[in-house]
Amino acid sequence: VLTVNERGAHCEHCFSRRDGLFKCGKCKQAFYCNVDCQRGDWPMHKLECSAMCAYGENWCPSETVRLVARIIMRQRTTTERTPSERLLLLREFEAHLDKLDSEKEEMNQADIAALHHFYSRHIIDLPDDQALAELFAQVNCNGFTIEDEELSHLGSAVFPDVALMNHSCSPNVIVTYKGTVAEVRAVQEINPGEEIFNSYIDLLYPTEDRNERLLDSYFFTCQCKECTTKSKDKAKMEIRKKLSSPPEPEEIRSMVRYAKNVIEEFRRAKHYKNILSNNLFLLFMCELSQEKMGAIFADTNVYMLHMMYQAMGVCLYMQDWDGAMSYGEKIVQPYSVHYPAYSLNVASMYLKLGRLYLGLERKTQGIKALKKALAIMEVAHGKDHHYVAEVKREIEEQK
Repeated sequence: VLTVNERGAHCEHCFSRRDGLFKCGKCKQAFYCNVDCQRGDWPMHKLECSAMCAYGENWCPSETVRLVARIIMRQRTTTERTPSERLLLLREFEAHLDKLDSEKEEMNQADIAALHHFYSRHIIDLPDDQALAELFAQVNCNGFTIEDEELSHLGSAVFPDVALMNHSCSPNVIVTYKGTVAEVRAVQEINPGEEIFNSYIDLLYPTEDRNERLLDSYFFTCQCKECTTKSKDKAKMEIRKKLSSPPEPEEIRSMVRYAKNVIEEFRRAKHYKNILSNNLFLLFMCELSQEKMGAIFADTNVYMLHMMYQAMGVCLYMQDWDGAMSYGEKIVQPYSVHYPAYSLNVASMYLKLGRLYLGLERKTQGIKALKKALAIMEVAHGKDHHYVAEVKREIEEQK
């Protein structure tokens, strides 16, 4: 399901990014490449089309609710396995209902209520609440976020066969997307018989933080080599040099707690309504938190980098290109150290920087950054991917 924010820029059916998309004649909110894409999407879109027309501006189900509604309709309209269910059926997903805390149960119930509110008139005989609770839990635990080459959010999906892969903090494959198709590509040498490991989470953070995230979202802790050796933790938690005296362990733990709290506060603050004042407030939050954490943490510390990345995003949104470039230059080299080889996070940072440089007429730096992004993308996305072709075209245009 395509995220609402990308409507008009991407085709609802194939997720292609192009100019000149045309609207659904009925709801005026879904966009398509051509008649073939519109026809291909109609079995699913007709469900939302009716609901959007009925609710108008008040139609606002979450992306997860929209995805679950489509899953229910797909399961009713076909008894055959989908192309992504050759090994595992969606209904065979783990739900972990018994491990949900009260907050997650409340969120599950809110999603069920939203599904009934927005779709009960358009989906006859919805499953009972117990079945819906299980389905929402399955999707939340096994779903995928589809992102573009700069890691901007495009939509959500379930790929049962891809979800079979176990997690490692040193993965040997990476999942990328070509339209609505998930592709799994090797980023390490894999011998016959060796297990394939994907990463479920952002790998920037130290071991303890990663395992907190895994336990919260996927209900397990990781025992991979990276987690047992903690080989990157010291660099990720780099302390500022030339302090009058080394900080006590409790001071460091206290600053980590502060960092985690401010990250959560920032996440919530992004949803405030007044866009201009909110962006100024978000930038202030980033700068204030960096100033406070900088009393102990080095600029290469991952919690400093996290807030720099958020500040860069705000600058990009506000079209403060110089500010965004300044943050990007601070981030990109530490990212290359902290992330595994062929990381999309590193590629996207080089890509953003390259495009910023070119926009600011710094051609030599721009081409250099784009080439570094391209070297990663050719492995992670594949040499035949349209994102790779786009970056090659951008480089060629500068010659």
